[in-house]
Order: sequence, then structure tokens, then C-alpha cells
Amino acid sequence: MDRSSYRWRICALLFFATTINYLDRQVLGLLKPALAVQFSWTETQYSYIVVIFTACYAVGMLLSGKLVDRVGVKIGYGVCVLLWSIAACGHALVRSTFGFGVMRALLGLSESGSFPCAVKSVSEWFPRKEQAFAVGILTSGTSIGAVVAPATVPWLAAVYGWEAAFFVTGLTGFVWLGFWYFMYQAPLKHKKVSREELRLIDDGASTHAAPQPRISWFALLKLRPTWAFFVGKLLTDPIWWFMLFWLPSYFNSRFNLDLKNLGLPLVIVYVATSIGSVGGGWVSSKLIARGWSVSKARGTTMFGLALLVTPIAFAPWIDNMWAMVGLLSLAAAAHQGWSANLFTTASDMFPKQLVGSVVGIGGLAGALGATLFPLFVGAVLDHFKLLGNIGAGYNVIFVICGSAYLIAWLLMRVIRASRTVTDVDGLQADAS
Repeated sequence: MDRSSYRWRICALLFFATTINYLDRQVLGLLKPALAVQFSWTETQYSYIVVIFTACYAVGMLLSGKLVDRVGVKIGYGVCVLLWSIAACGHALVRSTFGFGVMRALLGLSESGSFPCAVKSVSEWFPRKEQAFAVGILTSGTSIGAVVAPATVPWLAAVYGWEAAFFVTGLTGFVWLGFWYFMYQAPLKHKKVSREELRLIDDGASTHAAPQPRISWFALLKLRPTWAFFVGKLLTDPIWWFMLFWLPSYFNSRFNLDLKNLGLPLVIVYVATSIGSVGGGWVSSKLIARGWSVSKARGTTMFGLALLVTPIAFAPWIDNMWAMVGLLSLAAAAHQGWSANLFTTASDMFPKQLVGSVVGIGGLAGALGATLFPLFVGAVLDHFKLLGNIGAGYNVIFVICGSAYLIAWLLMRVIRASRTVTDVDGLQADAS
């Protein structure tokens, strides 16, 4: 057995966890056209259910980031997956709008720990030159989860009922927990990691299990790099959440696709995001390997990806469904490439022992944006639905989506000012 590449098995575990995470959260969006009829939801009522999830996700992001920095990745990630799997299965038991709200709240709180845990794990297991590629692989799990969902959930719902769709997808997390328990350990403690691989992982930063510093959120919020990451997540995460929760409804209302025919367009969009996720991480990692500075490689790659999202603003002039699928595929793929690089900026700018907390703060920002944006989306769509032209409402949303990434890129460049954080002791002093 090759004992110099065990870190890629860890990356595979993180990939599958992210896949399950997005599979579970995607089920409601796919079943929304049918559930809206059964429970008589308006677009605004559905937006409230989405907001409950994202609001709890925001709170959970902040808490889970601190938790994983305190208790470590193995325990922290295991607890998160256990709780979200229980919540995912619990959707099958509810029979009211309020019940769905409760289950979405529990799901949001627990699923929020996925990225703080995963990105912290990457910072511990991978050298800096490989981190963006590794994050790209694990974030591609979001795309695979979003592909698996439309390929399986409508069939499960049609054959066995919507309850089975929630229950079966929720069970996958329990299977993953078994592999996690037996396979995961910190690099220095892992018996299957060779000295050669440890030297590779330790690219100038200690992999030793040093005592975890107690640094407050307020100390981190005094730093410009924290705010750069915060703004990047705040402005762009809502766009991805919109694609997750409203694309099935968009294809249903704009192109009259029912639940049985939604699968192929959504699969195409989400397969494209897998390519974007891995490709975006690969590009910046390749530039670093060629001698580019980390900051220049990330910034250039993210600028190119931001440009690739902008064509979605031309959605109002596209009437062909497959052309729209292509446009959405490009935007979604570019988002995932952007996200892979954005997550890696946290480990670029901060020491390993702070990555979980910083990702949690950024996740809070993204979830806050994703909490407010659905309220706006729901209000806009209901307004245009009353006017008999819901497609015009979606056009407004797509114009916003097309401009968000360039604005985020510009603000991040201004705020960050190419700074990194290395003085953990100074932060501890500020926090005391």
C-alpha cells in the first residue's frame, strides 16, 4: 500500500460528507412543487421555510467553527453528521408547514458544521500548494449531492411517497459515520501516515497537536482578512443557495416542467458545478506550483471565475430552455470554482488553529446573506406572479446574481490589502 498519499483518502471522506450534506438539504427544493400544492404554500411561505434553515445555519456556522477548533475535527464532524442525519429523516414525520420549519431549523444548525470541519481538516492534512485542489474536490461533493438528488428523489417520491425520499437520503449519513470513525485521525496520530507524507504535509507549519488557543470572535473581527472573507461569503453564498432552492421551481414555472421531467436539466447544471469546483481549485494550485504567489494565484483565478458568472444577467433575453440550462451551468460551475478558492483563502491568511473559527465567521456571513436573499426572492416572485409574469421576477434575480461576484472580488481586494495573520499569541493577548 502507498503510505505517502493517505491524505487523499481523507479527502475522499470529506467529499462524501459534503455530498451527503447537499443531498439532504436539496430534497425539499426538489419536492417543493408537489409539497406546495399539498400544503397550500405561497412563494412567500416557502421563503419562510428556506429562511428558517438559513438563519439556523448562520447561527450554527459561528458555533460550529469554535466547536471544531476546541474539540477537534473527528469529534466535531461526527457530531454534526449524526445530528443532521436525524433531522433529515425527521422531515418524513411532519405533516404541517410548522413541522417542516422545525426540521429545517434542526437541519440548518447541524449541517452548518460541515465546511468549518472540512476546511480545517484540509488545513491539517494538506500542504498549502495542494489545499485549493483538495478543497475543490471536497466542495465538488456539493455538486454531486445536487446531481444525485434530482436523479433519485423524484423517483423515490413517485414510487414510495415523499416521506421515503427524506428518509432514505437521511440514512446515508449513518453509513458515512462508520467509515469516519474507523478511518479518521490527526496526521501525527495516524498509523497509516508515513514520515514522508508528514514532511510533505508540514510545509512550514506545525502539524503537532499543540494546545488550542482560546481566541475570541471579537479579536478575529478586528482583522482585515477576517472581513475580506466575511464579505466574500456574504455576497456570493446567497446566489448558490438560490440555485439550490429555487431552480426546480424556476424550471417548473418558466418551462412547465413537472416533477418527473425536472431531473435532466438539473443534473446537467449540477454536473457542471462538479467540473467547476475541481477545475477552479486545480487552476490556482497549478499557478502556485509554477511560482505565482498564493495571493496572486487565488486573486487571478477568482477574478476569472467572477467574470464567468456575469452572463447569467442575460437570462431575460433567453427563451430556449436548453440555452438557459447552459447559462445556468456556466454560472453554477463558476460559483463552485470561486467557492473552492474562497474557502482556501481562510487557510492562506490564518494559522491552522484558527481556520475553523474564521470559516465559521465567514459561514455566518454567507448564511446571513442567504437568509435575507430568499425573503427578497419570495417577495419579488409573488409580486410578479400577481402581475401574471413570474418570469420577469426571475429575470430581476438573475441580474443580481450576475453582478454579485465581481462586486465581492473588488471589495475583498480593497479590504484584505494582502495581509496574513501569523501572531496567534498577540491575538490571545487581545482576547484576554
